[in-house]
Amino acid sequence: MINSDGQLYTIEGFAAALIMIATAYMVINATSVYTAGDTHISDMQLEAMGTDALKVMDIPVSKDEHSLMRDIIEATPPIDGNNLTFGTNFSYLINNKTSVSDHIQFMANVSYYDISNATTKNYPLSYSRNLSGGEHAVRATKWVIVNKQLPGSAVLQERAVLVEVLMWRD
Repeated sequence: MINSDGQLYTIEGFAAALIMIATAYMVINATSVYTAGDTHISDMQLEAMGTDALKVMDIPVSKDEHSLMRDIIEATPPIDGNNLTFGTNFSYLINNKTSVSDHIQFMANVSYYDISNATTKNYPLSYSRNLSGGEHAVRATKWVIVNKQLPGSAVLQERAVLVEVLMWRD
């Protein structure tokens, strides 16, 4: 070995290069951290918006009146159809924004307990568009007390029904 200074500079250069590569690797990996909760925030917001819309529709205007939701369900016969009052009000509440309107579609059903068969049944309440199966839908629900003679029951009485709305963005 004639001159060991060259070897020392070479080893120092390799060490510095490894330190710079390790630092760059750590910086790049630290900038793209995703948590599991970040991916479902839009679903939670859509579900909260649907739940809030159902709660608003189930608030009576005064203490002497029923809520709009109760009036709609009590007046709707349990047949296939599209209740325009529910559809118009619910669509207005979920698609109303200050800047641009959103394009949220929905499909609403009413579920109830059939006393004669001891089963749970449902009927469609309203929809903006049929669910084709390719959409990513979220569910919003609300229990509503109605005074109605439901199928399978011979008496008109107050009972709880479940309003269930599937919502998705176009």
